[in-house]
Amino acid sequence: MAEASTPGIKRVLSIQSHVVHGYVGNKVATYPLQLLGFDVDPLNSVQFSNHTGYKTFKGPVSNEKELATIFEGLEENELLPLYSHLLTGYIGNPLFLRQVGHIVKKLRQANPGLVYVCDPVMGDNGQLYVPKELLPVYRDEIIPLADILTPNQYEVELLTEKEVRSEEAVWEAMDWFHKRGIKTVVISSSDLGQPGILRAFLSQVNGPRLAIDIPKQGGKDLVFTGTGDLFASLFLAHSHGSKDIANVFEKTIASLQAVIKRTVAALPNEGNGPVKAAERELKLVQSKVEIEKPQVLLKAQRLN
Repeated sequence: MAEASTPGIKRVLSIQSHVVHGYVGNKVATYPLQLLGFDVDPLNSVQFSNHTGYKTFKGPVSNEKELATIFEGLEENELLPLYSHLLTGYIGNPLFLRQVGHIVKKLRQANPGLVYVCDPVMGDNGQLYVPKELLPVYRDEIIPLADILTPNQYEVELLTEKEVRSEEAVWEAMDWFHKRGIKTVVISSSDLGQPGILRAFLSQVNGPRLAIDIPKQGGKDLVFTGTGDLFASLFLAHSHGSKDIANVFEKTIASLQAVIKRTVAALPNEGNGPVKAAERELKLVQSKVEIEKPQVLLKAQRLN
């Protein structure tokens, strides 16, 4: 599939979650994309009070009919050719996800150069946080439509139905995705590095295989929500019009790590004690400069 999005147009239709408080989904993806020169049209799959890592969350989940109706409005106003990119993230309903498949096809008809960046958000660290019925829809209907895929290690295992416990298994999984027509696959983090190091991987069809070692920040049990969503949006922005995929990978990780560093620094005793969900919200707005001008400290290793 082409990854040559339409020159001149920089507009993203972003279908993912919305939270009133905090930074996940469209709330964490929109600002970085705008800072990096993109118009962003957020279409919300849910509207929650806050992310699901708090003790409670409230709000409506959008269904496939609502999605179809909103998209129809865009189509009837002849807005579809304006999109250079589609970005999808958290979707909690299999029928809503299936409808996204129709949307990709319609957007491609309107703009054959459209680039689809798919973050197949299903779970992390062995925990599924969407209904299991989404898995076959992602695997059989959605993933073959994507140009760029940004799963985490657990999502790779779910999709390929194979454990990924070694670097060799990573590249086998990458090939599984490439065989399904996906040009660029990035595993945003894995536990395959040395202790205290997260290892990220990238593979392109007939292109480089890359890895970046990322030192884990904060206390060992410290987990941030929204980092995968931020990764996908940064990767979309930096990959637009770039021929240097290693540099895209490095810049994405650089900004992500800078946001996490700023978030850790603001925690009570740098996150080494109990931390409330609200304190762990990413310091996104405060990291404006690091998003606009990433300082690359961690270099990609080429492995082929």
